[in-house]
Amino acid sequence: MKLVIVESPAKIKTLSKYLGKDYMLEASIGHIRDLPKSNKQAIDIANDFKPFYVISPDKEKVVKHIEMLAKKADEVILATDPDREGEAIAWHIAQSIGLKSPTRVTFNEITEEAVLEAMKHPGKIDMKMKTAQEARRVLDRLFGYDLSGLIWKKVRYGLSAGRVQSPALRILMEREREIRAFVPEKYWVITATVKNKENKEFILICSEEPRDRKLVNKIIKAGKKENWTVTNVKETKAKRNPYAPFRTSTLQQTASSRLGFSPSKTMMVAQKLYTAGLITYMRTDSTNLSKQAQGQIAKVVKKEYGEKYYAPKVFGKQSKGAQEAHEAIRPSNAGKLIAGRSADEKKLYQLIWRRAVASQMSPAEILRTKIIVNLDDKKLPFFAINGSQILFDGWLKADPASRSDDIELPAVKVGEKLKFIKIEDEEKETSPPPRYSEAGLVKELEKRGIGRPSTYASIIKTIQDRGYVEKLGSQLKPTDTGDVVSTFLEKYFAKYISDEFTSEMETDLDEIAEGKREYAKTLKEFYGPFTKDIKAKEDIPKLTDIEKADAKYKCPECKASMVIKLGKNGKFMSCSKFPKCKGARTIEGKIIEGPKELKEKCPKCGKPLVLRDGRFGKFISCSGYPKCKFIKEDPKEAEKKKTGVKCPKCKDGEMTEKRGRFGIFYACSNYPDCKYAINAKPTGKICHYKRKDKDGKECGALMMEGTKTIPERCSDKKCPNNRPDRL
Repeated sequence: MKLVIVESPAKIKTLSKYLGKDYMLEASIGHIRDLPKSNKQAIDIANDFKPFYVISPDKEKVVKHIEMLAKKADEVILATDPDREGEAIAWHIAQSIGLKSPTRVTFNEITEEAVLEAMKHPGKIDMKMKTAQEARRVLDRLFGYDLSGLIWKKVRYGLSAGRVQSPALRILMEREREIRAFVPEKYWVITATVKNKENKEFILICSEEPRDRKLVNKIIKAGKKENWTVTNVKETKAKRNPYAPFRTSTLQQTASSRLGFSPSKTMMVAQKLYTAGLITYMRTDSTNLSKQAQGQIAKVVKKEYGEKYYAPKVFGKQSKGAQEAHEAIRPSNAGKLIAGRSADEKKLYQLIWRRAVASQMSPAEILRTKIIVNLDDKKLPFFAINGSQILFDGWLKADPASRSDDIELPAVKVGEKLKFIKIEDEEKETSPPPRYSEAGLVKELEKRGIGRPSTYASIIKTIQDRGYVEKLGSQLKPTDTGDVVSTFLEKYFAKYISDEFTSEMETDLDEIAEGKREYAKTLKEFYGPFTKDIKAKEDIPKLTDIEKADAKYKCPECKASMVIKLGKNGKFMSCSKFPKCKGARTIEGKIIEGPKELKEKCPKCGKPLVLRDGRFGKFISCSGYPKCKFIKEDPKEAEKKKTGVKCPKCKDGEMTEKRGRFGIFYACSNYPDCKYAINAKPTGKICHYKRKDKDGKECGALMMEGTKTIPERCSDKKCPNNRPDRL
């Protein structure tokens, strides 16, 4: 009996179908070992940066179980993912259970053909790739541990820095400063409605956007009196080539813009598709397609669209530092047009399928047309309209979402006089540059060579989890905390969070994987200067005050001037005489009341309870905090959150507003005895929808508030009335 060890339990079901009864399958459930939390224990800097690993507490049982199975097996095969992380996991498993000559197999797709072929050609653990992953892990620990320690001392306890997260935050802050410094400027858009000889009406746009109202008036006056003459009709035939098949970064970007998926969600859904054997490995820089895949796609294109649509292509290197050992992300079987279990899986599969198939199709042929119209006064700006017409749709047939909105233009000739209908102007203001979306930040990180495809999703998630960035709609906005941390790092450690340094370090790590650089030498070249710079900054003053507050705000207690500081929940104003005076205001100027001692005693330690002002309102806590962490809601605040709707489950409690990690929800006041909860505020009504699976009985669940278009809906997700727009 042979033991095959994979990373994910989800792969076991798929692989067991292909491998048969002679194989046992077990999952490591990701990494089983890591560096201990203490930096001194984790890395032996004096001994060539040798890392010391420990089995993760939650993986001890997993390791013991694998070790037991390995002793019974005739052979142990390590089949973790085909990348640096997978190679490292395979090595850690071998080390933990004492495998002397472990067998290593990798497959880029979990199909029967690929898996059986991989089993015929076993190899060894790629120690170069394992060392590259180890170098990245050790480097990130050295960088984050030392720099975060300094930030704790100089800015605020609990903050952190990261080798890649800090440059990403810096990019967002640079854009935020551009937005703050932006001064809007007025301009005018001038449009004219005209007709041709065939009496077809169309709109022309002025080629200039004047900043001067006098010029606007002059153009409008001339437009009402003078002739409108067609002076040029430019027609240009162009070809629009298909995009390359997806690699990790382009999949994340396109899934974000078309499907609204975050990078982390895209990778999670892609992982499920890969595990189910539906797509190839989703962490790749490559846009290559295997001959087998090209053959599959050729058959699909000819069958679905016709011979003239087929045009095979090979795409070159797509990004800086690309690692092209794998294929592009593509369907394992291009003949499967629709696949996936959930709606999200089906959407992402379709996106991948369309991009891969379209990449091997003919270019689209487009006729671009531009009509230029002048007034009699040739000194005034001309008017124009642009349009395009698809002559042959080519690859757009498979990927219609990539079509542009075509404007069909009327037939006109040079010298033709157009009939004037009306001319209008619209006053506008120039806009600041937009904040980055998640897709935009991924694109920017890739362009600058910061991070690698497998790290983009975790980078964006980390800066949000740390509270450095928040999402406003689809945009990423740095928080006050993110602003302060980035400003501190830019001032004192600009070199280490620069594009150049971060990109060069990624290249060094790639060269370790290729065997071109040495692990110890690379870390030594970084760590020596880095520790000197850290020590040199030990004497910088602690950042207690960020800046002076606006002079109009005075301390509410002593009337002294105020300064802006960074607190747990962002910036606030503090009395300049602190700690002698503890007067404070919110950043908007509202007075922050200090803790008020209550007559009630703490049930845990007996100290007096105090009423405090928190981020989400008033609450009661122990005056002995942080030693005693007792906390409860202020009764007055709790009363405001009651809805007056009885809990339908226990019939005794009342539905009350709560706040969780994902925002506001409504739950029974008898929690934790009753755990009934719903997503939105209950309306007090009961759902009367008669469900077929209940023999015609009414649903009976609470109705809750909906949206503008759907004011009310059922709180039971299983009830069709939960989505009344689909009924």
